[in-house]
Formats: sequence, C-alpha cells, structure tokens
Amino acid sequence: MNFKFKKAIYTGIILGLVGCHHQDKETAMVNTALPDADFTLTADLTHNKFSSAISPVIRVPDGSVIEAYTHEATGGQLNYESTEEDMHHIDMDDVHTLTGPVYVEGAEPGDVLAVELLDLEPGDWGWTGLAPDFGFLPNKEEKSLFKTYKLNKQDQTVEFADGIIIPLKPFAGVMGVAPPTEERLNTIPPRANGGNMDDPHLVKGVTVYFPVFVKGALFSIGDTHAVQGLGEVCGTAVECPMRIRYRLSIRRDMAITEPQYESDTYYATTGFGTSLDEAAQKATTYMVDYLVSARDMNWEEAYMLCSLAADLKIAEVVDLPHVLVTMHIPKSIFIGE
Repeated sequence: MNFKFKKAIYTGIILGLVGCHHQDKETAMVNTALPDADFTLTADLTHNKFSSAISPVIRVPDGSVIEAYTHEATGGQLNYESTEEDMHHIDMDDVHTLTGPVYVEGAEPGDVLAVELLDLEPGDWGWTGLAPDFGFLPNKEEKSLFKTYKLNKQDQTVEFADGIIIPLKPFAGVMGVAPPTEERLNTIPPRANGGNMDDPHLVKGVTVYFPVFVKGALFSIGDTHAVQGLGEVCGTAVECPMRIRYRLSIRRDMAITEPQYESDTYYATTGFGTSLDEAAQKATTYMVDYLVSARDMNWEEAYMLCSLAADLKIAEVVDLPHVLVTMHIPKSIFIGE
C-alpha cells in the first residue's frame, strides 16, 4: 500500500520527510505516557537484507529512544483493498522491508545490545495469506486464501470471521543486528543476529538482547504483526504497518551468542536450528548457561531446575528448514525477585 496514506493515524508525523529528525513538541504529544523519542525513522528508511555492508540511516548515542515506522511484510505491495490475485503477484525481492539500520555509538563486537520495546502501535488494517507451497504444511492441499481486516484499535481486536474475534498482540516479526559478513543475507530465516524470529512474546514491555557482531551494532526492525500464534503455521500473521518506540542500550555485563529476552515475569533464551531438536537443545543450553552465570548456580542444579520450572516453546516453524525454539523460566521462583 501507499504507506503515506496512513499518516493520519500518526499524529504529528509527516511520513514524506526524508531522513531522520529530532523529536518535536507535536510528535511528543502522541503518547505522553511514553518517554519522548530522541529520533524518528520514517517508513521510507528501509532495507531488506542483513549485512554489515548496509550503511546506517542514523547514528545515535547509547540509551537513545527511537520511534520507527514500518511497512507491512510486503514492503507496501499490498493494501486493504488487495485481493488473492494480488497476493500471488508479490515481488518476493521486496518483502521484509526493515526500518534502519541504526548505528549505536560505542557498540563494539562482543557487547550486547538491549532493545527495550516501549510501545508497538499497529496501523488500522492488516492481512493474512495462505498459499499451497508455503507454511508448515506445504502442498498438503492445493488451496489458497487471502484476508484483509480493519483492526479495531479501540477494543484492540481483529475480527477473523463472523463470530471469531482475536485480541491484538502487536510485535515485530523481524528484528536484529548486522551479522559479521558483508554478504547480503536473506531475512527469511532466524539467525544468531536475530532476524525472522516471529516470536509473539516480543511485545510491549519486553527487553530483547542481541549479541553485537559489528561496530555500531546496526539494529533494524520490521515485518510487523498485529497478532500471531506460536508457530505461525500457515506462514503469515495479521501483517500490518506499525509505529514502534524502542530504547537502545549497550550492555557489557553479559555475554550471549544468540538473542535472549525478558519481561517483568520471566527470562527467555532462544535457539535457532534446522530441526526442532537442534533448536530446543540450544535454547536449553543457553538457559542453563544463564542460570549458572546470572543466578550463581552450578551446572547440574541449573540443568535440573530447567527440567522442573522452565518451558520450551516453539516460536516459529514456517521458515523450513529453519525453526526457532525458546525456553522461558518464571522469575517468581526466585525469592525476592
């Protein structure tokens, strides 16, 4: 769609502006409960590959709050009036447009970039598509389906069909830092740098941690979803444009090899792989390592605690053969937490 058509829902933001700008008073009034954004990235500041060779669209100090606007998954090729025929003619070279990259001053390889998700506001429409050669059950049935929706932002719901109402749970399907290569990597699979994690737990209030591989980290975000189930089994969520506000901070008191995240109530590790076994074993290993380093446990106790109190969850299975599994452990089990 023409993303600028949606500018009315983004009070005080002119999407036609080129480049980045400091937050002004009008924009700050959009949501006074949130910290003011230090910088705004418009939806035209995008790319759709992961690479250390992609130049940043902005350089920001450690601790900056960024306001970013995203397209829906096709990079604006679909809109509310689109049809199933339009879905079958999507140019896949233009999907997964990501807003960024953002260069964080002072971030070095070996650091961890903390991305605090302060707010995620979906646009006023979304879509879901199903094709026979895509998803977790490819070619099981030679059928396809395409739906568009008006999102009920007052009630925070979407009507899937008559009598079926789903609460919105907005998040970004793709986020990550640049990998340590100048090769332009496809955004479809999850990787150690993040990428297409499609984890519906990455909602407002969660802080996501990424290992930094290149100077400046080069963080990007996109493929935004109004709601999605764990697994995203048909291959799409309610794909929608979004306004996101996040804070970027450098952490040098932790060391990770793949993304991890936490909310007020749990800590989570992630593991990607080409099989569920591989991904689940990595997520478990990373949780044991976390308990050893952050909770001062020995390896045997940490492993045992994972068996008693931690939960493995399938985040996504549609990017075959690539899958993502997470492990969550509740903070409530730690007295005084």
